[in-house]
Amino acid sequence: MMSRQLLAMALAPLLGLFILGIGNGFLATVITLRLDAAGESAVVIGWVSSAYFIGLALGAMLNDRLLLRIGHIRAYGSFASLVAVTVLLQGLVAEPWAWFVLRLIGGWATVGVFLVIESWLLASGDAKVRGRLLALYMISLYAAGVLGQLLLGVTEAMGGPSSFMVIGMLASLSVLPMAMIPRVSPLIEKAEPLSPLRLITLTPTGVVGSFGSGLMVAAVYSLLPLYLQRTGLSVDRIGQMMAVVVLGAMLLQYPVGRWSDRHDRQLVLILIGAFCTLISAAVLWLPLNAWVLAGLLFLLGGGVFSLYPVAVGHAADRAPAGALVRMSQGLLLINAIGSALSPPLVSPVMSLMGDAGLFWAFGAMGGILVAFFCWRRSVRPAPVPVAPFSASTPMSSAGAELAVTEEHVQGATEHEHVEDLSGAVPEVDVAEPLVGPPPPNESHIAYFDEPEAEDDEATSRSDSGIERG
Repeated sequence: MMSRQLLAMALAPLLGLFILGIGNGFLATVITLRLDAAGESAVVIGWVSSAYFIGLALGAMLNDRLLLRIGHIRAYGSFASLVAVTVLLQGLVAEPWAWFVLRLIGGWATVGVFLVIESWLLASGDAKVRGRLLALYMISLYAAGVLGQLLLGVTEAMGGPSSFMVIGMLASLSVLPMAMIPRVSPLIEKAEPLSPLRLITLTPTGVVGSFGSGLMVAAVYSLLPLYLQRTGLSVDRIGQMMAVVVLGAMLLQYPVGRWSDRHDRQLVLILIGAFCTLISAAVLWLPLNAWVLAGLLFLLGGGVFSLYPVAVGHAADRAPAGALVRMSQGLLLINAIGSALSPPLVSPVMSLMGDAGLFWAFGAMGGILVAFFCWRRSVRPAPVPVAPFSASTPMSSAGAELAVTEEHVQGATEHEHVEDLSGAVPEVDVAEPLVGPPPPNESHIAYFDEPEAEDDEATSRSDSGIERG
């Protein structure tokens, strides 16, 4: 059971995430609907939506440096304030090119917020409680998304820049829980992602699964509201339908993950891809009413959002113990790249084939994933799963460590001699170890594995696991 001290330490970042997540949950929908109402094409809408995910990818690579330099609380205040400014500016300037730039900056700042919160929770507790902290993180994130979508109709009914004003105010208010807590924050450890080529060598299935998840999740957030609006739904009904999608992701992800713990994860990935294709076909060919569409979108959300954590779990089954953290961070970067490419790739399909082209694209992506996973299964069958599933949210590089537990390390160590595609044992370059001691010139970074501190104050910080701001 988690201590009261730990719960108190986790409360502030989780509350800040919940407040900011309410606005962030329906901002993408507002932007899509506003651009469509202004007569912009699906291609333009796709590129503006893609800017946010490009910002996410850039932030996943760069924002940890600012966090390490100024600390959790000040970093959170900086990133959340920047989110508020970019959103409010979108309410003042309605040009697509300006929204592209603002969404790019907003994505960079938003992933910084998630970096602060995820690294805070990661470092607050040990491996015995991280799973429960992550569960609270997921509940806060998805609950905020559902509530935000339900507020869409209310804010849009006010007209003008009201929606942007509400989202900006929520981003500003999210700073209060972080600023009002005692000035104590946990230590974090810096780690760099592996290169994409190295990741492909280690786990092709994990890379393709993460990339495909990014493609599909970004299309859900960016282009599904456009499809719903062009089918004649009102703004408040669109918000309700998007809330159903997020609710499906929240309720179905954990059962799917538990299922993957008990079966071959490659087989689970194949079935998820086939399931997404089947649901897409049902939307295209079944006679739809509001209830049928809501049920299909609920199932689609559960399938699409389950791809990433199962792919990460499969990769953890294959990875050498020393590469687990950096491999997971690299998969997050791959996921962000897929998210950035999704709107520009899918929106032309909607322009050529009509609004239903979105579900043709979903079906095609699911089919391609099934074909690839089947081929990989025939070439290199998966071992018995050794790393238990833990739900992962692809938001920042530090969040990758949330999925790495003692069971991951033990299981990967036991299977580190599994043959790769060529039949050889995966090798780790001894000359350049994946995980090593900190560079001597980075004394400002606090590492958990330092053997001893230089003075009594440093020793106290190391023993307690916190640093005082």
